[in-house]
Amino acid sequence: MTAGNRKVAVVGVALSDCGRVDDATPYTLHAQAARRALADAGLDRALVDGLASAGTGTLAPVEVAEYLGLRPTWVDSTSVGGSTWEVMAAHAADAIAAGHANAVLLVYGSTARADIRAGRRTGNLSFGARGPLQFEVPYGHTLVAKYAMAARRHMIEFGTTVEQLAEVAVQARQHAALNPQAMYRDPITVDDVLSGPMIADPFTKLHCCLRSDGGAAVLLAAEEYVPDCRTAPVWVLGSGECVSHATMSEWQDFTVSPAAVSGRLAFRRAGVRPGEIDVAQIYDAFTYMTLVTLEDLGFCEKGEGGAFVQARELPVNTDGGGLSAQHPGMRGLFLLVEAVRQLRGECEARQVRTSHGGLPRLAVASGTGGWFCSSGTVVLGRG
Repeated sequence: MTAGNRKVAVVGVALSDCGRVDDATPYTLHAQAARRALADAGLDRALVDGLASAGTGTLAPVEVAEYLGLRPTWVDSTSVGGSTWEVMAAHAADAIAAGHANAVLLVYGSTARADIRAGRRTGNLSFGARGPLQFEVPYGHTLVAKYAMAARRHMIEFGTTVEQLAEVAVQARQHAALNPQAMYRDPITVDDVLSGPMIADPFTKLHCCLRSDGGAAVLLAAEEYVPDCRTAPVWVLGSGECVSHATMSEWQDFTVSPAAVSGRLAFRRAGVRPGEIDVAQIYDAFTYMTLVTLEDLGFCEKGEGGAFVQARELPVNTDGGGLSAQHPGMRGLFLLVEAVRQLRGECEARQVRTSHGGLPRLAVASGTGGWFCSSGTVVLGRG
């Protein structure tokens, strides 16, 4: 085994306190998640020589590292929205394989909900009014409006219905009902989704993600550390990333997301096909994101996402997703945590089983940033 060909495994995952956390700072949530992930792995903190973190305000990686008592010799602060964590997991895996790091901690924490309630930030999601975006913001192009426009284009092009979009929210809530850590667990119906207050046509409130506090951490390590871990390894098999656009005028096709590129790369590098995947964790700030990402990852043909969702052919967002479990901001790290837990068989009532009753063997986590501006996809597998 030499540097450059080392296998890389996820050896520890954890969430911080999530949901309504009024008495914590983002640093506190970083530390909670990091400690829990290290405990999950059973590795000493001194072995961690890499750190990947991203966030808002003063949460620079150097400050997070100091708060956690780390002195990393490899660091990443890539920030591409909700896809950040899948992209940084890919970077970390490459660094470990190349021998530039041995154990890399990905960690995130946000008090997005508490900050808004306390007046420390507003709920406006226009992402600024400088640079190229200055030409869109005056016309009400907030984040939700951009997603709503894309969803409506898909409906026009392919006949996708608002009921099919609502089915995404219903299924997410059904998974959340089985997850004790989910923020919202009461059942909902398609009618409940359709009858809610309109946010941006065609999205009513339940088409949109919740806002929560929370954090997560994922620890990746080189294969030689796996025997020292208390958990079974989940191997990083392949990854892909893609940046598409910032302004809507530069988005060539509203019905195609950059997951069409990142997914193709990830599956090719992993040497597996979409049809072999047992469980998928997909960024779902809005119902349309789930539907179109399933298409672009190759689980169904373009335009068939609505029917695919209704047929429930693949377990998706088994923790309840951003629509029902938690969404503190850049949620991509939570996708990796749930994918790993599913592969390790730790999800109790919501545990996915194959047609033969066994544990899932392959999982995919695909994060999306901005308004389909970026995508990161990671394929994971049990040994």
